[in-house]
Amino acid sequence: MTDQQPARHRAQMPEGTEAVLNTRTLQNAHKRLAELVVPGMAVLDVGCGTGAITRGIAEAAGPAGRVVGLDVNEGLIEQARNLHGDVPGLTFEVGDVDALPYHAEFDIVTAARVLQWLAEPHQALNNMAAATRVGGRVVALDYNHEKAVWTPEPPPTMQVFYAAFLHWRSECGMDNAIADHLAGMFKDVGLRDVQTSAQHESTTEGDADFQTRMEIWQHVAQTRGLQMVEDGFIPEVTRRVAERDYREWCEFEAESQTLYLLCVEGVRDENSIGRD
Repeated sequence: MTDQQPARHRAQMPEGTEAVLNTRTLQNAHKRLAELVVPGMAVLDVGCGTGAITRGIAEAAGPAGRVVGLDVNEGLIEQARNLHGDVPGLTFEVGDVDALPYHAEFDIVTAARVLQWLAEPHQALNNMAAATRVGGRVVALDYNHEKAVWTPEPPPTMQVFYAAFLHWRSECGMDNAIADHLAGMFKDVGLRDVQTSAQHESTTEGDADFQTRMEIWQHVAQTRGLQMVEDGFIPEVTRRVAERDYREWCEFEAESQTLYLLCVEGVRDENSIGRD
């Protein structure tokens, strides 16, 4: 096994991720946040990617609002500006959750499917809380990858790949079950009135976007899988065969998939900063 880069760097999106990110909207990919955003709000979207969800936030906040999309990946921010830069009140910035340049500025600070890629999510939450005004909300949406369910089970080759994927993530310091740990983490950093809502992503054969949703793991095999090969967690032949078998299974056998996803929110008060 080769030496691992810090998991902090794993949060950067591999090539090809843009197509997946651009299928997401505020309404279909962050439903709880869609309920929280009202006109005139200031919102920071951490790890905004190509800005598809961020655009929806800005449209909900309206021209009187202020919405900032932040991502460490300069290429994604460039795409976000090109795609959504004409939306009133919306700006995109290159930046890192480990060094947020904001203090008590936003009504909501959100991170969707981001904390799962960090080795130090507690510190990220602290920084997100610091960027939130007193009385504002921190909102995080993330997975428990250990609770994904497929019917029928994927092919054995893909099951081997998925087990290696979880192992790779764990060895890099990422929490495979972070969704179920978020509420405790919110309390650890001093956020109050912590609430959790289930946002599980389910799709069944016959849904209009069934194949698109099922193909997420084919995409993982094509992108994260290459990182796993480079890092020595699986041979390239294992990755390649798993990708092929999974693609065929999606086309001819797959019936349903449920990805376990939780949204956790908490309110900042004057004591919500600097706690372990």
